[in-house]
Amino acid sequence: MDEGKRNLNANTDPLLQAAAEEELRHAATLGWKALSKVTPWGDSYDGFASGGLPVTFERNYLWVSEEGGDILIEVVVYLGPSRYDAGAKASLVILRA
Repeated sequence: MDEGKRNLNANTDPLLQAAAEEELRHAATLGWKALSKVTPWGDSYDGFASGGLPVTFERNYLWVSEEGGDILIEVVVYLGPSRYDAGAKASLVILRA
């Protein structure tokens, strides 16, 4: 899998940031070919971060500039809807092979 630059938000709760980075690793395992079939797409679900902290995970798969090109994966992990802006964010670009 070819990966572009990772963007990680360094000014957030380390527990949330670790959860966002782990979710990003899982999100990127599909690779460009599989992701291109479902892009654009996004979802969110409630789960648990390390230590049992209840959080919401959000994933988005977007075309970087044009359909069929590179794919941006964005992940946000936050402590419920009212705290979305304080959530941890991580992203990377999957380069078209």
